[in-house]
Amino acid sequence: MIFGAGVDVGSTQTKAVILDESRSIVARSLIATGANVTRAGENAFVEACKAAGLPREAMGYVVGTGYGRYKVTFGDAQITEITCHARGAHSIFPRTRTVIDMGGQDTKAIKVGADGSVMDFAMNDKCAAGTGRFLSAAAEVTGMGLDEIGPISLQAKNPVRLTSVCTVFVESDIMSYLAQRKTVEDILGGVHKAIATRTMALVRRVGVEEEVTFTGGVSRNIGMVKGLEAVLGRSINVHEEGHYIGALGAALFALERAEVAATETAGRA
Repeated sequence: MIFGAGVDVGSTQTKAVILDESRSIVARSLIATGANVTRAGENAFVEACKAAGLPREAMGYVVGTGYGRYKVTFGDAQITEITCHARGAHSIFPRTRTVIDMGGQDTKAIKVGADGSVMDFAMNDKCAAGTGRFLSAAAEVTGMGLDEIGPISLQAKNPVRLTSVCTVFVESDIMSYLAQRKTVEDILGGVHKAIATRTMALVRRVGVEEEVTFTGGVSRNIGMVKGLEAVLGRSINVHEEGHYIGALGAALFALERAEVAATETAGRA
């Protein structure tokens, strides 16, 4: 049996996925990235191997991806998260032509070809505005859990208008609205709407083509899903484990390379 592993080292979370030759997920793991990026990649990989009941030597190939991909020093190759998210999204939703990947520190819009390859992409600048970090800041100021703010935002009747989607100024903006006795629902509704609008501007740079698939950790936020659907004017694909899609794409590349290596070895035998 041939196995391939993908390790996605993100700014907030690190994910690992192991596939067998049938392209089925054998195991996966998720841990907080923390300050030691190298250790996070190693630990996520080890946890996935343990969950699969496999020694790490059983992996035919390992691909690192994410912002910390070059810290996956035990890997055989590193591939950008843009390429891996495109591949992973296409493997789950084959009609995907546009991917929106929203993580802790950045957002990317990716134009995908019929074969899952990257045709074009755009990403936000170095500022963390309109990302998971921005949502985390909003949750902290309103005293809500990060998993609560999405559902609560959907209860907004009159979403507020934020003056900025800058993470640095979100606290003062929200505090100002709270002082005006605006409801938390309307404030969070405004937060999600502002991020969706900013993301739409990014998507327009690559062009919106059906189908649109939402990936990354923020894809688990139902308020963000509905906000994006509102500005896009269409429904979008969301997988319940969309935060693993980058690691899945990396694992698919790893499995392919492991299969090629196995074929070449057999040919020399």
